[in-house]
Amino acid sequence: MENTSWWGGADPPCGSNRSRDNCSAGAELPPHSDFYVLLPVIYSVICAVGLTGNTAVIYVILKAPKMKTVTNMFILNLAIADDLFTLVLPISIAEHLLHCWPFGEVLCKLILSIDHYNIFSSIYFLTVMSVDRYLVVLATVRSRRMPQRTYRAAKTVSASVWVLVTIIVLPFTVFAGVYVHPEDKERKSCVLTFPQPEGPWFKASRIYTLLLGFAIPVSTICVLYTLMLYKLRGMRLNSNAKVLDKAKKKVTVMVFVVLAVCLFCWTPFHLSTIVVLTTNLSSTPLVIGISYFITILSYANSCLNPFLYAFLDDSFRKAFKKMLECKCWPEHIPC
Repeated sequence: MENTSWWGGADPPCGSNRSRDNCSAGAELPPHSDFYVLLPVIYSVICAVGLTGNTAVIYVILKAPKMKTVTNMFILNLAIADDLFTLVLPISIAEHLLHCWPFGEVLCKLILSIDHYNIFSSIYFLTVMSVDRYLVVLATVRSRRMPQRTYRAAKTVSASVWVLVTIIVLPFTVFAGVYVHPEDKERKSCVLTFPQPEGPWFKASRIYTLLLGFAIPVSTICVLYTLMLYKLRGMRLNSNAKVLDKAKKKVTVMVFVVLAVCLFCWTPFHLSTIVVLTTNLSSTPLVIGISYFITILSYANSCLNPFLYAFLDDSFRKAFKKMLECKCWPEHIPC
């Protein structure tokens, strides 16, 4: 859910970026633009795929008894965060098509809050999953058990993450509001309405999002996975060499998938913050198009997560298949 692009120019366009700020009129993609027409279609596909995939993940974890594991608890919360975002994505589509915000200030605050919940909660749950996996590897290396690693403990950690994210998102909720364009009183935008002068507030909000939403958690993930690989390579088992080899392969694949996809989807968006803070780009059609592309890429992460963290796992596929069979042929399948 966005309203302005990621540059620091005087006339940012409306309807394109995850970090809304005060928005002026007239710098949008024209209605006859191919990209303007294509954008709602892309958003709709992301919404449909993301909502279906994340809802399926939530359903499988909650309904299948064998799926109630520590890792799956974090995947469940990750899916909830993505599901919340895809649920409100149609409002972004409507705003894009209408060229205005007709839904009022309360819904504006709600939508912007959910939008930022998605930005922060996704990366923080990935960080928690990385910490959990590192502790499991560390315990394996030291041949120790982890009696404290329980499903109940995972629930507590998940609740703590949501509390932390709520605190982080609170400033965006406070500053979210409906901006009335001075040149057209009928035209309104849902944006972050910073006090005057806006410049320092705008820069502070971008640095805040960059550090807390990307730099710190991604650096933590990178360090954890590096340590995991180091621990595994230095690990020696007397009779379980094959298990060790398999574990190495799984961790290596996970490192590649988690980091590659996460960085691929989010690095352009967060690097754009550096562009905002160090340059003063004007809102040319090329810059506007790049802004929309970066936004779409970050949106796409919400529909990719179910495939990366769930359906590529055999246990998820089997559980989901069984659930489908139970729904379609309940008289033939023991559920």
